[in-house]
Amino acid sequence: MIPSQQNQILIVDDSPTNAALLLAILKSAGFDVVIANDAETAFKKVEEVLPSLILLDVMLPEMDGFEICSRLKESESTHDIPVIFMTSLSRTEDKVRGLSLGAVDYITKPLQKEEVIARVNVHVKLKNLNKQLETQSKELKSTLDKLQESQIQLIQNEKMSTLGQLVAGVAHEINNPVGAISANSVYAATYVRELVQHLQLHQQKATEAEIQNHAEEIELDFLTEDLLNIINTMHESATRIKDISESFRVFCRNDAQEKVAFDIHEGIDSTLMILKYKLKANDKLPQIEIVKDYCNIPQINCYPGPLNQVFMNLLVNGIDALRDSYQQDVKKCKNPQITIKTYLDYKKTHVLISIKDNGMGIPEEILEKIFGYAFTTKPVGKGTGLGLAIARQIVIEKHGGSLDVKSKYAEGAEFIIQLPL
Repeated sequence: MIPSQQNQILIVDDSPTNAALLLAILKSAGFDVVIANDAETAFKKVEEVLPSLILLDVMLPEMDGFEICSRLKESESTHDIPVIFMTSLSRTEDKVRGLSLGAVDYITKPLQKEEVIARVNVHVKLKNLNKQLETQSKELKSTLDKLQESQIQLIQNEKMSTLGQLVAGVAHEINNPVGAISANSVYAATYVRELVQHLQLHQQKATEAEIQNHAEEIELDFLTEDLLNIINTMHESATRIKDISESFRVFCRNDAQEKVAFDIHEGIDSTLMILKYKLKANDKLPQIEIVKDYCNIPQINCYPGPLNQVFMNLLVNGIDALRDSYQQDVKKCKNPQITIKTYLDYKKTHVLISIKDNGMGIPEEILEKIFGYAFTTKPVGKGTGLGLAIARQIVIEKHGGSLDVKSKYAEGAEFIIQLPL
């Protein structure tokens, strides 16, 4: 059930009998309920509690429900609150008028308990889901805005290359959940409309045969089950967007001049999430397996943003090396793999992070050159030659650590970062 603070319902009805009936129905379904008997009280209650949904009687003294709904929809703070009209009016033009003003549904009097609960539940769930999606979208936009603001600094220290990895990774990962939400929202709207039509048959006291025929026509059993699945899928997609946004936030941390306590595993994992699209199989390389061997290590005092850039540069370097190795020798690199290991040195004064690939390795003649500025073995336009140099500078100059490489031909390459605790 939705937590009570998220499912407060405002009843606007001048009939004490109807209000009491609705109060009992909604309380039995676990909703918090607030009651107003006229327009003035209704507007005050809306400002006080900002309800999740409003059940609004059409026929009210001084100001009718249509005018109240119109004013609510004109206000930015109340525009998105779902309004369900309650009326004994059965004319189509009255219903069309209400829906055109922004109402989401109608309940025809006399009220039926099952119908009230069903309609309120559907629209409260949709409202809460839309609110969650809006929140996630704002968080993601805020994160992206922060990234854009840092572009000048990225240009100065080769982060333009990293920026490309970030944008591509986030765009690729967000595409699937956004697509799922977009596609499923169409089905959800259709299912809700058909459920409303079916509930109207009950309310209109249609014959059992008519109700059964309509149930078969809309495949009621399948529809209700699939609607719940759709809502769950949309919720999972929204959660995925939130996770992506959180990984993006962790990676892009740009703390001030002081070092802060940081979980390096969190930094590595956020980097892997951003690079996930590069690990997938394509026409040039099978899927790259990531093997994690994390030790139980404490947080370290560091600059999280720059350190995440080190992880990014080393992982991209390993991915590119595996791609090149696969093109040179398919049999040797048919199971490309990157192993990430963290552990403490024997004195327990430093943490070590090993990033190792099983590619062809680095030729001995260039092993001592790879940390040099502007040194690259990639074709023109494919690399700046600054990635490893900047990684080493960040580790040594900003953190007082070390960055070394070990490699043998046909045995891959291993980069080892050592940082003080």
